[in-house]
Amino acid sequence: METSFLLAVGASFILAGFVKGVVGLGLPTVAMGLLSLVMPPVQAAALLIVPSMVTNVWQLATGPGLAALLRRLWPLLAWTMAGTVLGGALLPQDSGAWAVVALGVALMAYAVAGLCSWRLVVAPRHEPWLAPLIGASTGLVTAATGVFVIPAVPYLQGLGLQRDALVQALGLAFSASTVALAASLALQGNFHLGDAQASGIALLPALGGMLAGQWLRGRISAALFRKCFFIGLFALGLHSAIKPWLA
Repeated sequence: METSFLLAVGASFILAGFVKGVVGLGLPTVAMGLLSLVMPPVQAAALLIVPSMVTNVWQLATGPGLAALLRRLWPLLAWTMAGTVLGGALLPQDSGAWAVVALGVALMAYAVAGLCSWRLVVAPRHEPWLAPLIGASTGLVTAATGVFVIPAVPYLQGLGLQRDALVQALGLAFSASTVALAASLALQGNFHLGDAQASGIALLPALGGMLAGQWLRGRISAALFRKCFFIGLFALGLHSAIKPWLA
């Protein structure tokens, strides 16, 4: 591999880890957006597996009440995993440029929701039917783009969880999505031992960036950083969405 390519991959994971360290989420989203500039989304998704899994397990393990969250969120998690695997089997594997467009649209949607501070309010009585719908939709988006924040993140934010519980719930949802994405890629022949090794190596810059972000978290304005993050994410998504017409 060319040195410039390796540097681009390393820098992508450092920045993605840094964002996650500061705001508590965003590693797969940022990594997919940046990596798609230098490689196909399916290759980027394979590189993402180990860094995403390790950082999200780390995140979900730090909070209390994991058993209670599992009891409440298992329909969302189960349908997310099912939707991801089913979507991977049904969606075309040679979508090429259109996979990049779909990724761009997903990034822009997430950025707009963040910039507008839009909050979904989910009443407990609606969870039994809404959780499977949100989970399946998230799974299909994950299979198509490698990004698993839409619509799961707005849904989880709308449950009224306390901050620590929300952070843990996000880690739980992202872990389930990562496992399902790895299974989907493997079933389609897009995740092999070599990919796992490369993904493991990518964990190092991701963790380095995450630790740096955690160190900086208390030293900067979180609100300002989030705003800059979403603006940058929107620009990245816009570039991906119009990329086929720029060639």
